[in-house]
Amino acid sequence: MPPPLQTELNPLDPGFLQAIVDGEARLSPEQGLELYHRLPPQELGRWADLRCQRIHGDSIRTYVIDRNINYTNVCTAKCIFCAFKRSGTEDDAYVLEYDALLEKVGELAEIGGTQILMQGGMNPDLDLDWYLELLQRIRSEYPQVHVHAFSPPEFVEFVRFFDPPGSDFKAKVRYVMTRLMEAGLDSVPGGGGEIFAPLVRARIGMGKCDADAWLTVMRVAHELGMNTSATMMFGHIEGVADRIHHMEQVRSWQDRTIDDLQESGGGRYSAFIAWPFQPDNTALGRLKEWGNGPGDDLETPYPGDVVARVDGTGDGKDHPEFGRRLRLAGASAYLRTQALSRLYLDNVYSIGSSWVTMGPHIGQLALRWGANDMGSVMMEENVVSSAGTTHCLNEPMICRLIRDAGFVPAQRDNAYDLLKIHDGADAPDLVVEDWSRYRADSLHTEQPEVGCSGGEKTTPATVQLTIDKKT
Repeated sequence: MPPPLQTELNPLDPGFLQAIVDGEARLSPEQGLELYHRLPPQELGRWADLRCQRIHGDSIRTYVIDRNINYTNVCTAKCIFCAFKRSGTEDDAYVLEYDALLEKVGELAEIGGTQILMQGGMNPDLDLDWYLELLQRIRSEYPQVHVHAFSPPEFVEFVRFFDPPGSDFKAKVRYVMTRLMEAGLDSVPGGGGEIFAPLVRARIGMGKCDADAWLTVMRVAHELGMNTSATMMFGHIEGVADRIHHMEQVRSWQDRTIDDLQESGGGRYSAFIAWPFQPDNTALGRLKEWGNGPGDDLETPYPGDVVARVDGTGDGKDHPEFGRRLRLAGASAYLRTQALSRLYLDNVYSIGSSWVTMGPHIGQLALRWGANDMGSVMMEENVVSSAGTTHCLNEPMICRLIRDAGFVPAQRDNAYDLLKIHDGADAPDLVVEDWSRYRADSLHTEQPEVGCSGGEKTTPATVQLTIDKKT
């Protein structure tokens, strides 16, 4: 049973917040919104940290060694926040060959990696057999590697591209997902979550599935016994109430999943990761920030907040500048949003820090604002890199960041089971004698002319770029 709602209580009351920490009460959407706006930032972070400690203890924080493989950048969607997608006619449009993909998996396996996160654009030229053969080859050659692949928007397009049998959308998704599971798919990532509020989602993600389709795909995955993650991209045209609505959708669908499937061994959302929109090289990023446009009055509420409703029923007519102004999220808004997610999502096990977008040290600070996991030691990243933000960490560095935050670093797998607890003298960070040799590292990306510090133009699939990582 989920903890009870107590909507009559003041969300700023310490006794009520302690009940949230103890799992004895839960926030309503309205209480969550008030908490975000009225609780001082450090206090919000402290309560989120206490909740995180209640779930995960106060000693260990985790990371995973995986590789983010984007098998194609050809995509039918027209998301205005994306700098990664190509229509298929550009010189840098690509589909990776099987051998190139398998080489990437092999490189991961060589360094002790346990998982690949494999997503792509929604490419109409790839048929179901292409995916089945790819998964079969990965399973045959690297059975020890967990395949975390194909986000809900990809499954929605799989249904459209492949025209599978089934009486309705859900049955068609089940057919495709079952075939992919039989071939080697282990779990489904939460990509494409963006913001669920219909008005915002329609503005920023043209051609991408709506929230109901996204959530239905994940429900099918859970019914088939797979765990998944959920994500949220914020800090663009949305209001804070839209973020609350997004979290409420994740929580309410998780409630139903747990209630319906726990006896049958079904899956669930095991993690939630939120990150701010990265504006460089995107159409959405060309909008003026609130306060920089003609007639903008910073003494009045941001247009997204005027329009947004915690039940997702915002009406764009409520403000003439809605969708025409950005409110980018910096470190404070990021930490507030993450902290609120830890307090709000009482039925989701893990909250992930987004150091990839926010940088290593804000990612480290996030471990004190409700996150229990630092995410990936990232060998490769393409989507965020395309929008101009690329941070790179290797295993010693990510362990050092966790330890310097006051925790013992531990390598985990996709199920959040601990593989190695680095509490001895042989820990990856503790054996380093000369940190200067770790100040630069390479991150692979398929995109030309994108780099951690401005790479030179090179051929797609051969880019190797370097970042200066200050300790």
